[in-house]
Amino acid sequence: MCGIFAVFSRSSGTLTIPRSPSGRKESLREFVYRQSGCQRHRGPDHTGVVLVPEHGVAIVQERLALLGIRTGAQPMTSASGDVILAANGEIYNYLEIAADISRRRGISYIPRSDSDVIIGLYEEFGRDLMHHITGMYAFVLYDRARKSVLIARDPIGIIPLYLGEDHEGNLWVSSEMKCLVGVCSDVKAFPPGTLCWGSPDRLIFESFFNPKWMSTIPTHQSNLTLLRKKLENAVRSHLQCDVPFGALLSGGVDSSLIASIATKIMRERDPSFRLKTYSVGLKGAPDFKYSRMVADFIGSDHTEVYFTIEEGLDCIPDIIKHLESYDITTIRASIPMYLLSRFIKSEGLKMVLSGEGADEIFGGYLYFHRAPSPRDFHEETVTRVKCLHLADCLRANKSTMAWGLELRVPFLDTEFVNYAMNIRPEDRMPSATDQTISQKTHDREELRKRVENPKIEKYILRAAFRDNYLPHEVLWRQKEQFSDGVGYQWIDTIKSYSAAHVENTDLEKAQEIFPINTPATKEAFFYRQIFQEIFPTETFSSTVMKWIPRTDWGCSPDPSGRAQAVHIAHA
Repeated sequence: MCGIFAVFSRSSGTLTIPRSPSGRKESLREFVYRQSGCQRHRGPDHTGVVLVPEHGVAIVQERLALLGIRTGAQPMTSASGDVILAANGEIYNYLEIAADISRRRGISYIPRSDSDVIIGLYEEFGRDLMHHITGMYAFVLYDRARKSVLIARDPIGIIPLYLGEDHEGNLWVSSEMKCLVGVCSDVKAFPPGTLCWGSPDRLIFESFFNPKWMSTIPTHQSNLTLLRKKLENAVRSHLQCDVPFGALLSGGVDSSLIASIATKIMRERDPSFRLKTYSVGLKGAPDFKYSRMVADFIGSDHTEVYFTIEEGLDCIPDIIKHLESYDITTIRASIPMYLLSRFIKSEGLKMVLSGEGADEIFGGYLYFHRAPSPRDFHEETVTRVKCLHLADCLRANKSTMAWGLELRVPFLDTEFVNYAMNIRPEDRMPSATDQTISQKTHDREELRKRVENPKIEKYILRAAFRDNYLPHEVLWRQKEQFSDGVGYQWIDTIKSYSAAHVENTDLEKAQEIFPINTPATKEAFFYRQIFQEIFPTETFSSTVMKWIPRTDWGCSPDPSGRAQAVHIAHA
């Protein structure tokens, strides 16, 4: 994981360089180095700068080195010197790609890192390279011979990317918006599953990820054996790493499954392997009981990280700056993750696995119990998956990368997403029963479990891993949203704390002050005020999505799972 930053002139081929905040005149190199420094936390290992001043082009990369530690510095340049690349993320099938390139070219092609294969593929396939890579990524590529740009973002939007335009019409590209403050008059989130290409003054946008499940209701019955294999394959592909790694372990079924699967795979190589796992919360948080169960069950090297309410509240301005969001549920959940990431990085780790994405794919949020029909259920899961880049992916990426810690999410592996989302909604929704899925069980114990909780969310995911992956209490534990599981006092206190900073008269003027995504509560108003101090123009506000349950299904608008009627308290 890294940070990328680029500027492309769209007119004369020259760039007007604004003066520094102190008024000092800067060169192009000095300017882009300083501007990219706003996201240097994303890549603490190296900063690389490549300029093509005669074309008005500057490309910067802030590097977090996980693969090709000594050879993978960026921006990378092709052997001819014509192609320049800055990439962020991981290409999980890069070894297979390298082998294919070697066969086609009749040479031994050894990539400098996983990202290097993007150059190799571009030289062979041009913009069609997108159909060959699997991973989480955002990249910008410049071909100086053709004076053309190629920019792309992974299908789900796991990796952040923003486009900006300044008052002269120049194109800006950045992993985080803060690099664009003060220079861009228009800022947009780059769409997931999209590439744009062409000359900087005439870019064409194309969607390369358009699976059928996005527009039709699937009819495929689930196959638990295949579902299990698909997720195991996804985890296996996400384990390639040249540095020590660990896993987040909340004690919920999603993160617990990823930790369990990773442990089984790593022990195929080393039977004595012990995965480093981490959980976070207030003293006495509900999650700790279950994360300890899982850690004992899989034999991990487990650490519980405690934070106080005061420490969490202190982080609010910092987390809004890092998240680049004012969304309530995103902020509530990000602060514990931010504090946990800081601790993990202090232990020398650079990468962790996590369970993000399962709730969107399988309808795991408690409000999904109110879905009126299978069609409504499926369409809502599609909406949630398509908006992950503005919600959980944004939270997970920016909370961890604030400390230079890469987070990998096997549930969002493209092949797994396509398989799971193509399962008919009758099998995925909370009202699923043993009679609705194709793989029947004659195990009386399993049927007993099913009777105990006949409408549990993510049933097929749980049933696929019922054989010796997790303790029974964890496998069949009701969904507890992360911001609730860290301790019920956390949300209660952050709501009252935020409200104390806002007067009734302020909230009455909310529509006038914030016409875009107008805050409806004092908590939302408080976060919005802080956001505007950091990102002062409305163009930045329009990049944020508010995450709320479906109120038209009769659900509470409060994003806390505890606000839903089916929630069972575990305090």
